[in-house]
Parts: sequence; C-alpha cells; structure tokens
Amino acid sequence: MIAARSTMAAGSGVPARARELAARLSALFERDVEIVERLNDAQRRLRDANERLGSGLSPDACGLIYDGGAAGGESQIAAVGAGGPESQTGLLVALQQIHWAIHGAFHVYQFGCEERRQLAVDVGELSQQLTEVLCAAGWSANEARTANVHELARAVL
Repeated sequence: MIAARSTMAAGSGVPARARELAARLSALFERDVEIVERLNDAQRRLRDANERLGSGLSPDACGLIYDGGAAGGESQIAAVGAGGPESQTGLLVALQQIHWAIHGAFHVYQFGCEERRQLAVDVGELSQQLTEVLCAAGWSANEARTANVHELARAVL
C-alpha cells in the first residue's frame, strides 16, 4: 500500500501522469466489480434453470412422458409431465423456456468473461505504465507495484 511512502498528506512525489494512470486504473477496477456482478447474476440464472430441470429428465420422468407408468420426480418438468400424454405440449414449452434461460444466461456469462479478459489486458498495461512513472519519480519498484491506485488518484499537488 501507499503507507510505505506517506505522500498522501501533501501529495508530494505523485506525478500528474501517475495520478491520471491511477484514476484510469481505479475506474477499470470499478468496471470489474460491475462485470463480476453480472457474472454472478448469470451464474445464478444458470443454476436456477438447471434446478428447474431437476430430475425432470431422469429415466423415471421420461417413463412418465412415454407410458405414464413411472414416477417423474419433483421438478418443473416432472410436474408438467404428470398430466399424462396430453401434457406433452406443456412439457415441450417448459423445456423450451428452460433452454432459452440457459442460453441467455450462458451468453451473458461468456460475454462477461471476455470483457474481464480484455479488462485484464488494459489493467496490466496501465499498471506497467504507472510503475514506470512512479519509479522515474523516485519510488522503489516495490512501492510502485503496491501503491493504492484509489489513493494515488486522489493525491493532491
């Protein structure tokens, strides 16, 4: 952390370029938090859709669909299929809804992962630049690498 170099009191030793880079990094970290929230939401939606399937696609549930003689479990799929052969349309609709829920959540998750990958590249490049600027200003490499970008971004001349 920046405590190793107590420059925050007066902001001395923090070049303007370092503050600019730190502010950009701070914004990227905030963006990362937003991406992680979307990833967590997509993961929850995937888990919920999977739970809706539950035991509905087990051999017993399929037996219920085809011959009406087997117990189907306790999932949404099994409940729809419990109506007998006439409920096949409802079962197909339920399966289609779950399919699209999984598809949508997976798309959001995949997009979020790609956003994080690109963000990691940006963070790496800016972190390297920040380290170089701070080292040129007399900071040790360790001080530069462990500096708190949020504090640096708020440093005053």
